[in-house]
Amino acid sequence: MATEADLIFPQQANHNFSHILHDLKRSNLSISNRLRSIREDADFVKEVAGAFGRPLIANERCGSWYIDPEDKAGSAYFKSTDGHTGQWNFSSRRLNLHLLSVIGRHDGCVIVDSTRRGKQMPDALSKTVPIWCCVLNRVLFPEAARLHQLYTPPNVVSRSEHSQAEARVPEHVLSFKALDIDAAALRAHISKPLRPVWVTQESQLAATERVFDDFHPVVCCTSSRRVPGGEMSEGGYIQGAGDDTENWALGLTAPVFWGNIATLLSTPEPDLPDLVRSLVANRAGGPATNTPVQVGRCLFISRLPASAQPASTCAINLVPKTTDMGSWVKSPKLMEVGIGEAGAGKEKLASRSLRVALPAICDFADAYFKAGTRESEEIPASERRILVTCEAGRDLPIGVALAIACRFLDDEGNYPRPPNSAVNKDLVAKRLSRITMACPEANLSRTTLKSVNSYLMS
Repeated sequence: MATEADLIFPQQANHNFSHILHDLKRSNLSISNRLRSIREDADFVKEVAGAFGRPLIANERCGSWYIDPEDKAGSAYFKSTDGHTGQWNFSSRRLNLHLLSVIGRHDGCVIVDSTRRGKQMPDALSKTVPIWCCVLNRVLFPEAARLHQLYTPPNVVSRSEHSQAEARVPEHVLSFKALDIDAAALRAHISKPLRPVWVTQESQLAATERVFDDFHPVVCCTSSRRVPGGEMSEGGYIQGAGDDTENWALGLTAPVFWGNIATLLSTPEPDLPDLVRSLVANRAGGPATNTPVQVGRCLFISRLPASAQPASTCAINLVPKTTDMGSWVKSPKLMEVGIGEAGAGKEKLASRSLRVALPAICDFADAYFKAGTRESEEIPASERRILVTCEAGRDLPIGVALAIACRFLDDEGNYPRPPNSAVNKDLVAKRLSRITMACPEANLSRTTLKSVNSYLMS
């Protein structure tokens, strides 16, 4: 009698079966399924905000997808890579110190993030945020050793990993203190230590007021429901649907999604790509409303296009195209640097191109500053300001402002920097910490920082 093992499928049948599985997976990961999944998870996030009575903070990049803009109190940048096993970092590039004022005013906050299929919560919430809380507690409450413990979710982080992460906290404390940030000013924002609290869709949420007498709760909310197997068994639900947008969103952003949510969710899948492209194009052609942020005495950053500026402003615009270096300088107060597109997964290419562009950019800035030191110049040095812009306004302009501050300005932000003063990584870290405190939306990438360090140290 023949058995199952004796059955032989022709090669073409195996190929067709594999093709069918691929098509099924692709259809399940459709744009419409992603948007519906995001909306479902956003409803849970809103429920968490109501249960805890604390403001919602989006952990970028994907956290904003799960928060209605009307409910969003701010953004943070806690990276999962900083919490990866063996890393356990406290990032001096992403200090997130602006959250302390929010936490102090509202006795805590809810940080929203998600993770893709298979994980219960992202490393950013299970380890990066806890390390951040622990470091700040040790810096801001140095006399209270009982407040210095690291807290991690025991059902996600093993005791061994917890111990290894906690062993690195003292070196993070030293690194933070080396930035010379006014700890007393930070301490004035909060009345209690910080402690992470974790919430997932498996948590029981009681609709009662939650009071925490001994600490400010930093609620780490994983927005997506855990899918242990394949999404094909979930009826179209996709865990972490708002992640990796460069691979599926066609340029759609969280603000555009929330501004057109009813239309997007009611549009059939075949018509969605054209609708998304139309919405994105209309958004890109809107009026200029980007107000510059001051990150130094004479340094400002903004998204393109920036709002109207004083006539004394020198603009360095990082435009999303590649142009010849000889065409960059348009006038003594205008430079358009074409180092390539920086969005939709192309950030690293533009950041690497910045390494080659920085000498020309800084020479241009230096010439502008020097002109202000001449008595015959119409614009005095005290009124001179440099505005650095790009489409996103969070990475590349930060790198350019950092290079200019380290190369030409003193500790008070005045030109010129004292002769023979050293430019080293400690100086770069201090100047960067000031910039990120002035601009909480800043998200300097590792690649951009490497380009800046390469220019400054070479």
